[in-house]
Amino acid sequence: MISYFQRKDQDHFNMREEIKKERIKKRVLKDHPNAYVDHDSNGYKIMAGNKFIAEDYFLPDTHDLDTAWEYAALACKTTQNFNRSHPDRMDLSNVENKLSRINNRKRRSRRVK
Repeated sequence: MISYFQRKDQDHFNMREEIKKERIKKRVLKDHPNAYVDHDSNGYKIMAGNKFIAEDYFLPDTHDLDTAWEYAALACKTTQNFNRSHPDRMDLSNVENKLSRINNRKRRSRRVK
């Protein structure tokens, strides 16, 4: 009886690992739809065109395919975080334009009444 439950828990664990692997792969393919696995003498690496995705962050090649996808997902996530807080994105011209449009709408609505 105990071995049945242990096997059931192990199957559940394996299923969760497979879901995690698919989620990581999906994350990379969302940012790089043409990503593929390249294998050379150094190991596996995830390529997008001729570019190694994790090269910018000095992540190494690996001999495990799942780890290669994890490195690529980490590189995509880090790139997204950098782009989110990039100084070019922080200029206030967008905010000023938005506030001026809102104020114009408020002024027009006051005149109509």
